[in-house]
Amino acid sequence: MKHFFLLLLFLTFSLISCSSDDDTVIPSQNDVTYTNDIKSIIDSKCLNCHGNPLANGAPISLTNLDEVKEAVINSDLIGRVEDGSMPQGGTRLTPAQIQAIKDWKAANYPL
Repeated sequence: MKHFFLLLLFLTFSLISCSSDDDTVIPSQNDVTYTNDIKSIIDSKCLNCHGNPLANGAPISLTNLDEVKEAVINSDLIGRVEDGSMPQGGTRLTPAQIQAIKDWKAANYPL
């Protein structure tokens, strides 16, 4: 009985230590899509400069799937948001938002 109690205590502490106060839901790699996840991130964090028309010297537009995909592939969009150089003067992307973009890329840019 003593061993059972110790095992139960150990499992309880293990579960508690693995819990998190962060309620951010990160979709699995297979669930991330441009329409459901990426577009809202880009719209809220990037379009002030990378919209139509471009502003603040932004060199590229990010107003649609093809432009965002192109920026990930050829303009190091992920590296720029990870290092904080983008968005300039705006609120940085959260780790969950950056991971969503990485997952979208890994899933081959689903719509």
